[in-house]
Amino acid sequence: MSPFTGLTVGQSKKNKSFCRDFEVVMGDIRQSLLPRDVLSAAKELLYHLDIYICNLVQSGRQPPQVDAKTLELVEEFILHAPKDRNAPARRMSALQELQLLEIMCSCFQEQSRDTVRQLMFSALFSLQGNQADESRMSLLGKLVSMAIAVGRVPILECAATWLQRTHRVYCVRLAQVLVDDYCSMVPGSVPTLQNIHSTSPRFCCQFITAVTTLYDLASEELTPPLELLQMIVSWIHDDPRLVLITFLNTPLSGSQPISSLDVTPLGGLVRWCVKAPLAYRRDKKPALTNGSTESEAEAGPLFSALHLSVLQVFMLLPNILNEKGLFGRLALLQMESLAALTSDLSRLLDQADKHAHTSSAETHVLSQLALDRLAQALQVAMANGALLCSREDLRAICSRLPHNNLLQLVLSGPVMYYNNIHTPPLTFSPHSAHSPIASHPTHPAHAPHTPLATHSSSHPQYTTQPFMTGMPFPFRPSH
Repeated sequence: MSPFTGLTVGQSKKNKSFCRDFEVVMGDIRQSLLPRDVLSAAKELLYHLDIYICNLVQSGRQPPQVDAKTLELVEEFILHAPKDRNAPARRMSALQELQLLEIMCSCFQEQSRDTVRQLMFSALFSLQGNQADESRMSLLGKLVSMAIAVGRVPILECAATWLQRTHRVYCVRLAQVLVDDYCSMVPGSVPTLQNIHSTSPRFCCQFITAVTTLYDLASEELTPPLELLQMIVSWIHDDPRLVLITFLNTPLSGSQPISSLDVTPLGGLVRWCVKAPLAYRRDKKPALTNGSTESEAEAGPLFSALHLSVLQVFMLLPNILNEKGLFGRLALLQMESLAALTSDLSRLLDQADKHAHTSSAETHVLSQLALDRLAQALQVAMANGALLCSREDLRAICSRLPHNNLLQLVLSGPVMYYNNIHTPPLTFSPHSAHSPIASHPTHPAHAPHTPLATHSSSHPQYTTQPFMTGMPFPFRPSH
């Protein structure tokens, strides 16, 4: 039996008192750890931490919460943040750190109770807003990277929960570490990372969300590596429901933590597909006979396949949302993210016009491809309940974009109706701003919506995207 779990069974009476007395003897535990070497002290503290949390859960205290003194011990003896400013910092050698990571992997693997594992992971890696957070992030990146390499599912499941509850700034930092480890630093290690699709789908879903948040195609440095793109495309192509796993397993009784990742990566994936045709030509010199770059030639078909997969995910939503009674009440694609996307797309169009190495014909083709994808995403998302908004709002955020026939059809399409139009929207909101869900669905079906503020066109050489009242459309509402 594992030394980390051996005291959690068969000694209940003794262990119940241990939970109550733990804070009292905390000072004694610290004194016993001080003379030990750094690895031995860390291992001993993990042992006591496991016992303490097991008893905390067994005591039935709600909610179970690790006390501040225990967190201080974690910072001092595992993260090596000195308790006193004048005290010398304790440091591990690279070998000792590797041994600690192996011990932690065994600790989580051998602990059979998920509640205990989650509390222990939280005690070790929940950010506290102090200097120890840098050490937390460093150790967390190494632990998750090792867990991927050796297939430690319990750690990946805990990391998935961490990614769901933590500020997105730190989530993308963890994603960057993993991408660097498996797509840059170690050649041939991509297949190991690819296995997380089957090893831990929850973690894989959160990883995709973090990666699409990190790589927003705003610059060449923020463009996803080709190996990573290939991996994500294959994951979603093989299993479109993968990107919905967090949503399907998230209680909808309350709001997401402020500034956490979106509950699905759909917004980030749409951003990738729409911006890719122009982003991959930005600041790139033509290298092939057809005028396209090598990276563009490789990535182009991948983004096309990804765009199709994203549309297929949208088409899965009506059955899922109806089963949960959420159709017309919960938007998985938010107007705020779409407004940011159209603004980014407008800037990309400006940049494409100024590139001397790109002909006007090529620019037009790429621009129309991006606009076609935007129009398709908007229409399919609205038709399947992923986007809840009025056509007036869409016309407002698209007013700065050049003309596109397909986008014009979408903007002049019929008003969307939902069965739950009179049902109050949920308080759960998966988008980045985490404001309450837009109130549009709660209005009467024919109530007019106040359009968003419009912007002047930034593309004088193009015809802007107006609402053409005279354009034939058989399903246009008369009002």
